[in-house]
Amino acid sequence: MLDPEGSVEHQPSSSFPKVLLIPLAMLLAIAALLLLAFSATQQKEPDFYTFKVVNIRGKLVSLEKYRGSVSLVVNVASECGYTDSHYKALQQLQRDLGPYHFNVLAFPCNQFGQQEPDTNKEIESFARKTYGASFPMFSKIAVSGAGAIPAFKYLIDSTGEEPTWNFWKYLVDPNGKVVKAWDSTVSIEEIRPYVTELQDKRG
Repeated sequence: MLDPEGSVEHQPSSSFPKVLLIPLAMLLAIAALLLLAFSATQQKEPDFYTFKVVNIRGKLVSLEKYRGSVSLVVNVASECGYTDSHYKALQQLQRDLGPYHFNVLAFPCNQFGQQEPDTNKEIESFARKTYGASFPMFSKIAVSGAGAIPAFKYLIDSTGEEPTWNFWKYLVDPNGKVVKAWDSTVSIEEIRPYVTELQDKRG
């Protein structure tokens, strides 16, 4: 096309910016996806309260309901030499500290000496009637070995301590991180100061 001077009019080329825009848009999209993936990973970093378990009545429940509280997680049994002393002390601990954002979380287990042979209904009845147990109880599970439920695998991986008998205790802070573990021989009274210390930190 000729302009009034008779020279050829040069139109600015639009193909160069378009060529650049396509890879730029792709890079931005990839960056956005990577950012989303990173955010999701950060949000989904597991802690004890991210798991779901089955309660003693057979209902699937989320442990999220205990977030913000201190928890003492215990694998219990009804016919163990430690049963009487532990159940009494656990209920006393629940009674004393329960109002201040604390819970005993009891998981029956029959892996050690076959000392929890009864049904969930019978286990709950025994604990409630014999010891007045008011703390949350869950369905009978495996707590060690390949069959351990994910929540207990998390406890084991976090502490390097795997239950070898009934009444192992794991202390979990209000954010779901495992603080410490104790075996069957350690009394609840020895653990009490650790619980109250976490409660004090919680404010």
